[in-house]
Parts: sequence; structure tokens; C-alpha cells
Amino acid sequence: MHIYFSGIGGSGTGPLALVAKQAGYKVSGSDQQDSNYVSFLKSQGITNIHIGQDESAIAAIHNEHPIDWFVYSSAVPQTHPELQYCHDQAIKTSKRDELLNQILQDKKLKMIAIAGTHGKTTTTAMMIWLMQQINHPISYLLPAKTSFANMGAYNQDSDYFIYEADEYDRNFLSYEPYFSTITGIDWDHPDIYPTREDYNAAFREFLEQSEQVVMWQVDADRLGLNNTDNIILLDEASPDITTNMHLAGAVNRLNAWQVVQTVHAITNLPIDVLVEHVNRFPGVSRRFEQIIPGLYSDYAHTVPKIRGALQLGHEVADDNLVVVYEGLHNTRQHFIKDDLATLFETVKNLYIVPSYLAREDASLVLLSPEDLKALMHPAIQDRTSAAELNDKLQATIRKHLDGGDTVLCLTAGGGKSLDEWLRHEFKAS
Repeated sequence: MHIYFSGIGGSGTGPLALVAKQAGYKVSGSDQQDSNYVSFLKSQGITNIHIGQDESAIAAIHNEHPIDWFVYSSAVPQTHPELQYCHDQAIKTSKRDELLNQILQDKKLKMIAIAGTHGKTTTTAMMIWLMQQINHPISYLLPAKTSFANMGAYNQDSDYFIYEADEYDRNFLSYEPYFSTITGIDWDHPDIYPTREDYNAAFREFLEQSEQVVMWQVDADRLGLNNTDNIILLDEASPDITTNMHLAGAVNRLNAWQVVQTVHAITNLPIDVLVEHVNRFPGVSRRFEQIIPGLYSDYAHTVPKIRGALQLGHEVADDNLVVVYEGLHNTRQHFIKDDLATLFETVKNLYIVPSYLAREDASLVLLSPEDLKALMHPAIQDRTSAAELNDKLQATIRKHLDGGDTVLCLTAGGGKSLDEWLRHEFKAS
């Protein structure tokens, strides 16, 4: 089968293309621009990648080797020339989830899904790390860079496929996992789930589609679950977590404990052996990632994620924690207005840069850094400043670092973001 991936250099599409290639399918694709990841895919044998997305390029590929399946992301509009060409040629088209389900079926793989409002990527990486340490063959998709795993891989000896099942756009409802680990449930993505009950209902449906589940008792209570016969319920306050888990950050320790319980249920290996391995987890890019000594970047953008990042920051810095905040989406800043009043009350200084804009509700007023500052309690405003990604902010960060402060940057990621700016201004110098 010949599969063509539109936007093959993307963090979601590219790793799936790599999995498909390693699983024995013929793979080609396109992207709007060249990138390091496109070069990596070419080095892995996916050589037929066209830069630029127009009808003539995909037609040439189709004429040489007929395309059986065209895969695209939710960012591709229905007017996209490649998609329209495939419709005209009666080529099968779908988003990524349908193809992944086909691969799972073809290769007889059982899905281990990591779902939840926050902590999914880190927990997915922990699961991959732990299975590697116990020498259990796995296939997986991982939407982050790590020191120990590519972003996607297929192993012909594997029986499990580890996957981060995102609730955005109801993606996770496309799957029927063998085992699901739920990191935590809070209301998010109001553009998809207008009410908290809409959000909770989607998770209840996902749990019904999962053969076995590991989750926290507090989340089961939140969902009002009556039948938990297929669910391993964990207590966040269990002394076993404090005793056994030694990773930095309370959220990381909770996530790691869930991973241990999941792998124990699947493999029946002793808890103490699994704990020893997971406590050596080396981390994930952009999750409290050190850029230079004292300066960290973290992809925390929902209220629970931000609180988790701040808790870890205080573990490292005690009271000397300085935060640079870049909101992810203006829509979300409206959604968390009430929380912003006190969210940063524990930090020494706060600098707010313009929010990273994408998938916005055009009817909402664009909240500037000054607007966000005004939402905070007066005592927090006194140590808060509006800022821009410029030389002044760079000098301010360096002054804090020279004075012994720890600077935590809560970043959106992507092009022209605070994260990209940090890597250019500090790692290159």
C-alpha cells in the first residue's frame, strides 16, 4: 500500500509516516517547507518528499506509483490542492487516526493509550522509557524529542503500541485501547467542549471504549463512574508514592506512579523493579527543560499544568523563582481569567509577553500583556511587568540569572514563540 502524507514534516504526521515506513508500507509526502525533521525522514528511507504542496507534484508521484491512501491533518482545509486532487482521482483520504487504526489491525498491535487533560506527553515518554528498560519490544508515537527514543517507531516483535490519545477535536474517541492510563481530568478546549459536562462525557465514552484502565480515584469520582470493574483506581495521597517515587516535581511523581502501575498490570513484573527504572527517567524536551543553567522552558499552558510547573520550579529554586509567561491562545486566556488572579502569587517576579495566537475565536478581544496583568490581584501586579521578546527582556533574564534566581519560561512553542526565542538568544550565545 502506498501512503502519501500531507505535511509530513509536522510533529504529528511525520512520526506516523516513519512508523508506516518501518511497518513495510510505501511512503511519500509533502510539506510547505524543508526542515531538519524532513531531512531525518529522508535519512530513514522516506526519500520521495516534495517541498511545496500543489497538484502537479502529487500528480507526478501518483502517476509513477499510484497512491492508495492520502493522510492529512486537521489543519488542511478542504480547498487544499492535494486533497482536491485526491478527491478527483478517487484516492482514499483520511486524517491520521483512521490510518493508525489500520496499522494496528494489520500488525495485530494492542494500544496502550495515555489520555488526560495534562501530562500526556511526559507520561507517554515515561511509558516508552520503562518498556525499553525492561526490554519489552514496543511500537509507539511520541510527540516530543527525547534522548532515548525517536518520535515514532515500529518494532516487528512488538505486541503493544504506545500512543498519546489527545482529547482535542475528540481524537481519542477514534480508538479502542487495550489499556488506557488517564493522567487527570479537568475542563479544557472550550472550543470543542462548551461545558464541563461535555468534556466529562467524552472521557466517559473513552473509558467505555477501553478494555482496561488506570486512573485516579478523584477522577473516577469526578466522572460519577458506577461500574469500575475494568479500572485500577489509584489514590493521589498514597504514601507509596512519596516513599517510592524520587523524580523532581510532584506531577512527575504522580505520572510515574501511574506508569509503574500500568506496566505492572501488563507484565506482572515486581513494582520495586519498575520503580527503580522509572526513577531514572531522563525527561522530555520542553518539559522543565534547561536551556542554560538556571533558565528553563516548559510547555505548561493550562492551569493545572502551570501549577505543576510552578511546584517543580519552587522545588528547584525555593523562593527565588522568576516566571516569563506566554499564554497559548488568546481564547484560553479568556477561559482562565479567574485563575489568573492568583495563579502566579508565589513567584518572585513575573514577566508577561504577548500570547501565542492560533485557532482563535475572532469574537474575543485580544488580551495584551497589560490586560492580563490587570486581571491579577494588586499584590501580584506590583511585581509583574509587561514585556516583549527583545533585547530588554534578554538583559532582564540575564540579570536575574546573575543574581541567583531561577527563571522559568512558560512557553507555547512553535515558530516565533518564546521557546524559539530563548533557544536563539541563549543557547547560541
